[in-house]
Amino acid sequence: MDGSSFHECTLNTDAFAQYTGWLEQRMDFQWTFPYPSQRMPVLARNVVATSQPTAADAGLRILAAGGNAVDAALATAITLTVVEPTSNGIGSDAFAMIWKDGRLHGLNASGRSPATLDVQGIVTRGRIARTGWEPVTTPGAVSSWVEVSRRFGSIEFERLFDAAITYAREGFLVAPQTAGSWARAADRWGRYDEFNRTFLPGGRSPAAGELFMNPRQAETLEAIAGSGGAEFYQGELADRIDAASREGGGHLRGSDLQAHTIDWVDPISIDYGGYTLHEIPPNGQGIAALIALGILQHCPMDRMDVDCADSIHAQIEAMKLAFADAHRYVSDPAHADIDVNELLQRDYLRQRADLIRPDRAQDPGHGSPRPGGTVLLTAADADGCMVSFIQSNYMGFGSGIVIPDTGISLQNRGHGFTVEPGHPNHVGPGKRPFHTIIPGFVTRDVDGVQQPVMAFGVMGGPMQPQGHMQVMVHMVDGRQNPQAALDAPRWRVDQGLRVQMEPGFHPGVYEELESRGHEITIAGSRTVSFGGGQAIHVLEDGYLGASDLRRDGQAVGF
Repeated sequence: MDGSSFHECTLNTDAFAQYTGWLEQRMDFQWTFPYPSQRMPVLARNVVATSQPTAADAGLRILAAGGNAVDAALATAITLTVVEPTSNGIGSDAFAMIWKDGRLHGLNASGRSPATLDVQGIVTRGRIARTGWEPVTTPGAVSSWVEVSRRFGSIEFERLFDAAITYAREGFLVAPQTAGSWARAADRWGRYDEFNRTFLPGGRSPAAGELFMNPRQAETLEAIAGSGGAEFYQGELADRIDAASREGGGHLRGSDLQAHTIDWVDPISIDYGGYTLHEIPPNGQGIAALIALGILQHCPMDRMDVDCADSIHAQIEAMKLAFADAHRYVSDPAHADIDVNELLQRDYLRQRADLIRPDRAQDPGHGSPRPGGTVLLTAADADGCMVSFIQSNYMGFGSGIVIPDTGISLQNRGHGFTVEPGHPNHVGPGKRPFHTIIPGFVTRDVDGVQQPVMAFGVMGGPMQPQGHMQVMVHMVDGRQNPQAALDAPRWRVDQGLRVQMEPGFHPGVYEELESRGHEITIAGSRTVSFGGGQAIHVLEDGYLGASDLRRDGQAVGF
């Protein structure tokens, strides 16, 4: 890609467009926020940042009680299953990256498809269901809590559940965006009886500011806490999951739960502008962010304003090429047909960069982005431990399957498989599917030694690698602090030449991109459909915590 082909860029100095609010509910005031929003970062020596203030507070309380960042992250994650059930649950999968003992540790706690999955029926029908029992794979989140606590935690496992159990039993006030997602969920999953009984009491979703209780979930969390997770994979809870699956015509069995294993993995990475971005290797899509940044290494990004048309065009085209590779090659590592590190080789990335035309948008066949719904949290402590942790039911509440009298909502990760013949991600028994959720972590070489810089992530299905890349470009090329990088207006690649963009860019940027063939749609407001990020950045004597204005949450610290 010839840098001389780019024309002059101008700095975007316009104020961001109005940040409109959420669904009006039954109150004397509106749940709307009509003014531009700019959050200030939290500066502290111990920090937690996530998409729900109550969950962030749960983690902060653990830190204040003597726990480390790992303990805080787990307490936050467990609490999120209660206070943000629209994006995750006890039946989720999880991934994590943890900086501890001078190095970065990666965890893949995604589950595998049932051993007796009816593959032929799926192939004959030509598609995998989005809801119901068919797309349910073995949930891995509980196993991640157990294993991360065992390896790196500093306090008793049971204490991590205190806040979550209290909120489930005594109730919590539903946050505005969560309430909006809950209302939309009623249409998609309302046909499932147990979902209705558990999450739509009285036949409706809870309003913003309304108290919601889930006492059955409290009992389930107590059982998991008291048994060190064993109840979920080989005890009474496992038996209930097995029984519900059999009754509902599903294929998940107690034997699948008992056979579940998780993997500690070495993260994969790419250098960009003096920093190194780390991602969990496939079956997650984190490699797409790495490929895109690797392509941008061969573009004159440091000579452009990050919000100008030239920069955004290069980013969009790099992202489409990265998605094309990810959708072709990402699969269960046990079934991969390529060493994914080959996709990160400099010569290959240069070849991909040479495909970009500075004057014309192209469709490299990257396909239709996969939807999602996720929670991301970060935590860091005064001793230098840092965590990026992500868990998800996939599409909001996931499969719509809720195990009777438990509050356990199951993910629908099996929908991430493909029925394309010969594809390494072809649906099959005992396989991990393509996963959208990706924690991120940034390091920097200091005198030949990698040092931690930032634990972060951007939630939201196909926005996640796009968000990771955009945050990195804003921080490295734009020299922006993490809060500003999260505040910045975003774009999102869709299928073909279609690109969704937030309001807030200079009007000329939209016009210039359209002149190059991008099919631009400008969103009415800045919403979670463009991702929701959290970040904790290392300072000399503490941290900078940042939280995305597109979510209900915040960064907290002391």
